[in-house]
Amino acid sequence: MDRYNVDVLIIGAGAIGTAVARELSKFEQTVLVVDRLNDVGGDASKSNSAIVHTGFDAPPGSLESQMVVHSNPMFSGLCSALDIPFKQSGAILVAASDQEDAELQDILKKARENHVFDVEPLTAKEVLDLEPAVTPEVKRGLLVPRESIVDPFLLVVAQAENAAANGMQFLTDCEVVGLTRRWNGFTVESTRGVIRSKYVVNAAGLYTDRVSGFLGIDDFKVHARRGQFHVIDRATPLGISHIILPVPTKITKGKLLAPTVHGNWLIGPTAEELEDKSAHQTTKAGLEEVVASVKRLIPSLDSGSVITQYAGLRPVREPGGYHFRRFDDIPGYLELSGIRSTGLSASLAVAVVAKSMLIEMGMPSDRKPTTTAKREGIPCFRDADTLAREQLIRSDPRYDHVICRCETVTEAEVVQSIHRTPGARDIDGVKRRVRAGLGRCQAGFCGMRIPQIIARELGISLEEVTKKGKGSEILVGVTKMMRMGCHEDH
Repeated sequence: MDRYNVDVLIIGAGAIGTAVARELSKFEQTVLVVDRLNDVGGDASKSNSAIVHTGFDAPPGSLESQMVVHSNPMFSGLCSALDIPFKQSGAILVAASDQEDAELQDILKKARENHVFDVEPLTAKEVLDLEPAVTPEVKRGLLVPRESIVDPFLLVVAQAENAAANGMQFLTDCEVVGLTRRWNGFTVESTRGVIRSKYVVNAAGLYTDRVSGFLGIDDFKVHARRGQFHVIDRATPLGISHIILPVPTKITKGKLLAPTVHGNWLIGPTAEELEDKSAHQTTKAGLEEVVASVKRLIPSLDSGSVITQYAGLRPVREPGGYHFRRFDDIPGYLELSGIRSTGLSASLAVAVVAKSMLIEMGMPSDRKPTTTAKREGIPCFRDADTLAREQLIRSDPRYDHVICRCETVTEAEVVQSIHRTPGARDIDGVKRRVRAGLGRCQAGFCGMRIPQIIARELGISLEEVTKKGKGSEILVGVTKMMRMGCHEDH
């Protein structure tokens, strides 16, 4: 088993863990980020609604409200610096009944208390003028102009790549199975070896309670809240440009319709309380519930335009609320728990606060003489004009070989996704970085081509290629055609 000695260990490589890593990458500290999964992105961060919230409806005065409200204006600059797709689409909260209409004034008051002052009331006519596809039963609405959309997985990947460029290390497929406080730091037992660290940041999401439990902290529990989504084909003429929000409840923001930065639409999510922290499967009842709820707001919605579904698990802390905790009797340990559905939206401010707390706890704050705050994304062939496409092909002939027809993803993009740090190691990792397999046919065309490229570039056999890490191998043997050496395009 390997042994690692670092200054700071971050447990969890989701939106919070990678944002903290990027903040710490500015300092003369050795930092290791570990995650039990096969890739960065965590459980919730890679499967949420892809919305950057303003915090207009957060509990006023709460830590969640502070983090989301302060994070929102940070996203535009970060996404520009790290080449992450981002769009300030705005949102319209739709009251479709008299009861919901009666709640709008309280929501507007809450927005004011949260210092989100640009939320504006809309009449029914104003709602329909902005979004004619909204139900004619609409009573009134609220315009939230700074609600935005982002590629949530690229947000995590880009920050991880930027942190890695500044010297941070990432270790995936690494589950923490033990954590002990020693006189000069911590000893962490993991499935990839023993890690010794002076400071530990617990950003483990669904498993923050388990990690804290290793140190005898047992005053909270975390369970999963599953949210199921449909993805609608980008060719569907929905005629929607804003995020369409329902009136939220005490439990959930409700089932919404949101455009994505890639041209699709998302509808969902459900809010199902689960004890099983691995229940990522979708259900017939849950998906039907999503369609019925969103059709109440957008009657023309056609579920026949759905190309796939997915489910995400949000970590629900009991007692609830965001908690950033350090402990006098466990010096060097920082717990970031209760960061639920707004975690992605809050992550940038959370990272700054976590950095400050670590420095207050004694972490040296000497800055590195040189770091980079920028990251270049993988050039996207689909979005390039004719001249740019010709230049890409001249720079790398593999740009002339389209692997995924639906999303126009080339071999060059797939190869780059694998060789970045941290890079894709499985089919889902490639899919989330460059969208190969995310189109209308859902990998019907590229489903075998991508594994062949992964195997070739990683120097492994096809039988070792997985969908999402160990235990999800997609092939069990070699066919007659493969034994004969037939090329993938034959």
